[in-house]
Amino acid sequence: MSAEPGTVRPGGRTARVRTAVLRVAGDVLAEQGFAHLDLADVARRAEVGKTTVYRRWGSVTGLVADLLSDMAEQSLPRTETGSVLGDLRANAALVRRTLADPRQGALFRAVIAAGACDVRTAEALRKFYDVRVAEWAPCVEQGVARGELPAGTDPALVVRAVSAPLYYTLLTTGVAPDDAAADRAAEAAVAAAVAGVYVVTRRGDTGE
Repeated sequence: MSAEPGTVRPGGRTARVRTAVLRVAGDVLAEQGFAHLDLADVARRAEVGKTTVYRRWGSVTGLVADLLSDMAEQSLPRTETGSVLGDLRANAALVRRTLADPRQGALFRAVIAAGACDVRTAEALRKFYDVRVAEWAPCVEQGVARGELPAGTDPALVVRAVSAPLYYTLLTTGVAPDDAAADRAAEAAVAAAVAGVYVVTRRGDTGE
């Protein structure tokens, strides 16, 4: 069975083509938004054959899916400070820097807006954030192991709780959150986790 367009990871000589096309796609999204992303235009700007672009990615949504996958792969690894609060402050700071970046912030706004009305883009976004949450989840798991957080704390819920208010600020005000907002987001998520808000009772548990 053939792979879905945009999901095959090219290597060797074709890596240069992928890099050029994804760079241009990101530029267009950041500068003009999802509605102006066109495969033929991307091919022209990337100086790549139009046939190559259509064959490899198949559609605009296939291209966006591959762009998000590449961004997830290129994201900085998690920081381990020795405490769950320190780790999640580092996570919040990373999210804040990304959203404050002129190109990255605009790109995320464009893709999030597109995901609200396009199923494949929404799925690509979910996969992107699944990768990022999985990258930082061990920080919470280590916090549980050290006794900083209660047993049963759901790592994914805590990690999402850190970044959620930062994205909300950007999307509802158009202004990227500042350092203080990032610290508050991490501190609030940890305080809630310590209080047991993110403890999940698994099926089959009696609670006794």
